Amino acid sequence: MIDKQSPVPIYYQLEQYMKEKIEKGEWQPGEMIPSERELAETYDISRMTVRQAVNNLVNDGYLVRRRGKGTFVAAKKIEQPLKGLTSFSEDMRARGMEPDTVVLGFETVPASKKLAEWLAVKEGDALYEIRRLRLADGSPMALETLYIPCALAPHLTREIVNGSVYEFMEKEVGLAIGTAVQVIEASVARKLEAEHLQVKEGAPVLLLERRTYLTDGRPLEVVKSVYRGDRYKFIVEMERRK
Repeated sequence: MIDKQSPVPIYYQLEQYMKEKIEKGEWQPGEMIPSERELAETYDISRMTVRQAVNNLVNDGYLVRRRGKGTFVAAKKIEQPLKGLTSFSEDMRARGMEPDTVVLGFETVPASKKLAEWLAVKEGDALYEIRRLRLADGSPMALETLYIPCALAPHLTREIVNGSVYEFMEKEVGLAIGTAVQVIEASVARKLEAEHLQVKEGAPVLLLERRTYLTDGRPLEVVKSVYRGDRYKFIVEMERRK
């Protein structure tokens, strides 16, 4: 497997071999890989070379270190195509995962100047502020804050937002959801975000800001979300314009 006569660096050969074992499913998510000492002895290479390969795979999200325990195969990232407007619950079910929600906050707040502009209401008008932790198969995926004009759904409750807001709006309120504009940025987890998402403070996260509109053009919501960078990735399908 390791060709010491090859011009390809040994650490890179080992890195590709280990990556292949993960991608083929020979090493399963959550499984502990051999120690640096074991890998060095198996392939008759230095531990420094092994460490470089492992570090690269940790940085690329294939492996994760657990202090005092070892190095493990990381959970697979959820792929989210950036086309089509679906809810978190719909996305997770489509991937065979069970969505869940922990409602961290549900209250009515006055619209700030910026939110009033985005949601086409008057400054000071009542908005629902909903803070939720979104999970898939029991694992935290995203921390989100939603703002929805109270006038659109005066009977919205904490119990209802424990599930899919989109489903409630469409089936119970009779609103037709049309389009959304979404902005994605890279960031790092702040202390409270890290606690809820079960990652280290400073870990990479994805910041999403989405404005959703009804088919008649009225704004429905503004959503600000923080997604775990080690569990989520977004895919964009592009076509060259001629």
